[in-house]
Amino acid sequence: MPKHVCNGALLKCSFGKAPGPLTVLPVKQSVIGGQPTASIMDNKPMMNIPCFGMCSSPANPAVAAIIAAGAGNAGPCVPVTPAPWLPGDMTVLVKKQPVLTDNSKLMCAYAGEISVSMPGQVTVGKG
Repeated sequence: MPKHVCNGALLKCSFGKAPGPLTVLPVKQSVIGGQPTASIMDNKPMMNIPCFGMCSSPANPAVAAIIAAGAGNAGPCVPVTPAPWLPGDMTVLVKKQPVLTDNSKLMCAYAGEISVSMPGQVTVGKG
């Protein structure tokens, strides 16, 4: 059963070198274990979605430049996430948006897939 995700959940990117925490702003919404609950719209780079250390995606222009210069195969990670998380839990809404679950994925424009490795809580789920 998918778990609902909250502030502090641990995220990882398929091209990132390090995990990072999800940030959910505490703006008049529900909480799980004292932490703000995430929605599928908590997808804003550097506000909600952290840097994942170094990026190894050749679709990232910074990485492509480093590879072309023969200076390595990774560059700084700056997520580019224009679309919402999918799928989310359509039966529970947070600020009129589906709640984020630990089986949701977020695509980076540089071909990375961001996923939830730890939802930030262990009790509240779909079902």
